[in-house]
Amino acid sequence: MAAVLLEPGTRLLHIGPHKTGTTAIQGALHLARERLAAEGVVYPGRGRQPLWPILAVTGQPALLGGPHPEISYWDSLVRDIRAAGDQRVVLSSEFFAEADDATARRVIADLGGARVHVVVTLRSLTRILPSQWQQYLQNGFHFRYLEWLEGILSEPPSTPTPGFWRRHRHDDLVTRWAAENGPENLTVIVLDESDRMMLLRVFESMLGLSAGFLVPEERAVNRSLTAAEAELVRLLNSEFSRRGWPHRDYARFMRYGAVEHMKDARRPSPDEPTIATPAWALARAAEISAKMAAGIEALGVNIVGDISSLGKLPADEPDLAAGRPDLAAGDGPDLAAGDGPAPPVVPVEAAVRATIGAFIAGGAGGQTAEEIVRDLDTKSLAKVLADRFRRRVRRALPG
Repeated sequence: MAAVLLEPGTRLLHIGPHKTGTTAIQGALHLARERLAAEGVVYPGRGRQPLWPILAVTGQPALLGGPHPEISYWDSLVRDIRAAGDQRVVLSSEFFAEADDATARRVIADLGGARVHVVVTLRSLTRILPSQWQQYLQNGFHFRYLEWLEGILSEPPSTPTPGFWRRHRHDDLVTRWAAENGPENLTVIVLDESDRMMLLRVFESMLGLSAGFLVPEERAVNRSLTAAEAELVRLLNSEFSRRGWPHRDYARFMRYGAVEHMKDARRPSPDEPTIATPAWALARAAEISAKMAAGIEALGVNIVGDISSLGKLPADEPDLAAGRPDLAAGDGPDLAAGDGPAPPVVPVEAAVRATIGAFIAGGAGGQTAEEIVRDLDTKSLAKVLADRFRRRVRRALPG
């Protein structure tokens, strides 16, 4: 089915969920904000998404180390959207996927009731699982991938991240919002993994924009961690937790320090192992996705793309051992990727980038990154930076 051209005055509410192209569409909308306004399309706020208002209205806690979201932030955003009048408005945040029935009802009412058209972007769980685990790592968790898979895919699920299934039980998510807004006012977009521009083109059609109007924002490319990088982050998170350092410092030193700098400044070599999902988990995820797709089809919502693709195994996955590991929490080898008998070796460069990022975020005594590493040979770089990092953290955080 083709995308629906929305009438002027419509509020396009994109609710994600996580890991379904949200970073790409938000980056493109942010980049085009001024040009969108000239076309009668409002993308409210200043950043890539108005995170704090959405966290406030959905009752979610701040990200680890982030400020407490106040409901006044949401009220202010609603006023801005109402001021748009008969212009089209597009509001995108994957955190809307966390809303319960009452919150979904309030959000729709606040944004204009009959004016609201909900958009849900979907991809198969086989693609989402490794991406979502990485995101949990970048928010302070330090469980192993195999342990998390065992818990999340068990029946019933047993996991430290119960919100996963509120986001990613996609049939329930679509049912919840369709019940509040009407199936005729909800569009599901199934991502085409072979066409990275597909999502932008569908949004253009819905907003009455010319083809090619929205372009990717290079900064918004949210690359995946390699297996080794993920293990580095996991171990740093574990140490952060073990030492009992305050949550308020996590965002500064880790999320916006070590992790962000490593992802931005480092380009992994093609031969570095990626995070691999074992075959048993892929099969289980594809089975769940197929059932969810059937349930969504039965709702009568508008569907753009091939919804049957959600239940198919990815063609580009490596040939992995099919045996399901018998791991209880905390037992077995310390695996980040789950595809080998030993933890991946963390490249020195990755460790260096992570440490530099923490220095930059922490101020590094007024020094620049170049000054920190000046005159250090490659062989001693990692050791010196690690020693300096430990001294810096001890000064900044309680032991």
